[in-house]
Amino acid sequence: MSNHPFHRESNWQQLKNGLVQLAKTEVLVRFEQVKAEVKQDGSLLTEADTQMQIQTQAFLEKNWPEFAFLGEESTLEAQEKAMHSEQGCWILDPVDGTSNFAIGIPVYTVSLALMVQGKIVLGLVYDPSRDELFAARQGLGAELNHQPLIAKTVKTALSQCSSIVDFKRLQPDLAIRLATQAPYASQRSFGSVALDWCWIAAGRGQVYLHGSQNIWDYAAGWLILEEAGGQSQTLDQQIVLLAKVEKRSAIAATTPELFKEWVDFLQN
Repeated sequence: MSNHPFHRESNWQQLKNGLVQLAKTEVLVRFEQVKAEVKQDGSLLTEADTQMQIQTQAFLEKNWPEFAFLGEESTLEAQEKAMHSEQGCWILDPVDGTSNFAIGIPVYTVSLALMVQGKIVLGLVYDPSRDELFAARQGLGAELNHQPLIAKTVKTALSQCSSIVDFKRLQPDLAIRLATQAPYASQRSFGSVALDWCWIAAGRGQVYLHGSQNIWDYAAGWLILEEAGGQSQTLDQQIVLLAKVEKRSAIAATTPELFKEWVDFLQN
């Protein structure tokens, strides 16, 4: 377990409280009151994304200046530089689910992780609409609104499960197979990667599949699921977490038994 200031409860509480307050004042107050512009990659950008990133970076640099900062809205050059910082770097998605946020769907989050020596040592995902804070520290377990979060479900077979699947970013043959030979009971797609990971950890969906997500999308949620006891890997059987600004696929499940059945189906 890496040595970092958030082993101390006072720092941990300060970080959690600070992120929640910023999300309320920079993101929640702008919900249903923003115009979105289209970025070069076709995704949306709102004033909430921009201001949340500016204010969060200022908060982090004021209190913990030893860590570099990587935000979704940073330049690629700045992201790469932060990723290679010796002390470690913050990884922020200021609004994960901007497409939902911009059209008034209350399914979006703020996601913050800290990477030290290539490992995610803490993750926070705050859902302003439901006032839910998912959090985890490496080796210390996961929590939801300060209560222990343990990945579990009464569903014991894949055929009973609700899945969270993003079809848009899957290879066509796999997407068609899932659509025509669905091994689960029902399927959802919510539009916020960070929230997807947390909801799998909370058993609100039991299996998960996404074809291409950035590190700021998944870093915090990945640790939260890991610390809650869930399991994940990429479609090519690698660990999802990679200390690079590079898109990754993700397979996950709430329990080891469901994870094995889900992987077997996907790789058969």
